[in-house]
Amino acid sequence: MNMHLSRELSRKNAGARADDHMEMKSVMDALKARDAEITAFASKATEEIKNLGAMSSETKSALEKLSTSGAELQERLLSVEQKLARRTFGGGEMKSLGHQLTDSEEFKALQTRGAGTARMNLKASTITSATTDSAGSAGDLIVPQRQPGIIQPPVRELTIRDLLMPGTTSSNAIEFVQETGFTNAAAPVAEGATKPQSDLQFELKTTNVRTIAHWFAASKQVLSDVPLLMSYINTRAIFGLKLVEETQLLRGTGTGQNILGLIPQAADFMQSTLSKALDTKIDTIRRAILQVRLAEYKPTFVVLNPIDWADIETAKDADGRYIWVNVQIGGTMIMWRLAVIETTAVEPGEFLVGATMGAQVFDREESAVEVSTDHADFFIKNLVAIRAEERLALAVNRPECFVHGYFDIGASPSLNA
Repeated sequence: MNMHLSRELSRKNAGARADDHMEMKSVMDALKARDAEITAFASKATEEIKNLGAMSSETKSALEKLSTSGAELQERLLSVEQKLARRTFGGGEMKSLGHQLTDSEEFKALQTRGAGTARMNLKASTITSATTDSAGSAGDLIVPQRQPGIIQPPVRELTIRDLLMPGTTSSNAIEFVQETGFTNAAAPVAEGATKPQSDLQFELKTTNVRTIAHWFAASKQVLSDVPLLMSYINTRAIFGLKLVEETQLLRGTGTGQNILGLIPQAADFMQSTLSKALDTKIDTIRRAILQVRLAEYKPTFVVLNPIDWADIETAKDADGRYIWVNVQIGGTMIMWRLAVIETTAVEPGEFLVGATMGAQVFDREESAVEVSTDHADFFIKNLVAIRAEERLALAVNRPECFVHGYFDIGASPSLNA
């Protein structure tokens, strides 16, 4: 009876996984179609700016709709990936990143040779966190009576890349033309009169592809201890890349080998112009949204430190009642119709309001993991090097799409702790 039940559950899980794979393919196809549409509309916008001096409202609206639909598709994709991961925990077909490497022909050949290099390329869009599962944990570490797994330190949830448009490049730099000035002299004109002349100014911008990389040294015995190697890849090497990537995308200085991030290029919040007396954090965010709208862009997200988001959620009215959420139910992370992203990559008291269409991340090389004995005297010391690296660039096409600022310290204590 138990064996029959097990077979039945296995059959149902296999069917559910097949459905999930079909849904994932459908979402991926939709994302590819969306990317193709964005490319087409971007070309159309370039022609319109070249011939008419400005992008048409129809093209602008289409790009905004594509941006919104892309965010929805990304949410669907994440949901399907999570379902597949849950099914895999009970025994399924999906493999962790480490499992993919150690199951590859290159890695098996490396085990046989005992020296050399094994490499696996990973799509950047598939690496979103450092979570581990039973397949990616360190197992028993070949030590009797030892607690299975490795206890990880806390890790930050990665979010910033998901807020921006994706792209790829085969070059070491991205060039784009940015409108830097527009004098609009358009006016009603009498029959036969001279028409007023407007003026457009453009500037060629360049953003360079940067490399993010690091490596670990490990005993050669790790090659025989496959679960431990998978843990290295899943929990530390790849996550280390993505952790730095997120900080670079958000606040990289652009100096040396640093990416020039969103915050250094964002417009400063016009606090003296837009803020009002006794504005709360909620009010300040709304006024930052207004600043983006006055620049004729439509914002899509708000980035806050968890401390500030907690202040907003725990705000009370004069009678001590929460004004933001029902404590028993909780609240959706949406403010003024925009998605709220909380991350410790921004400081307490700091905020960023932005529009997805304002910037794009270009992957030059997908995240890659290599395992090799070909380093210094590692071969004679029975050591291996595990290296992870990626190459990418950030193009902020429309800096006015982003507004960065700080909350007014003198506002309401209940909202501005």
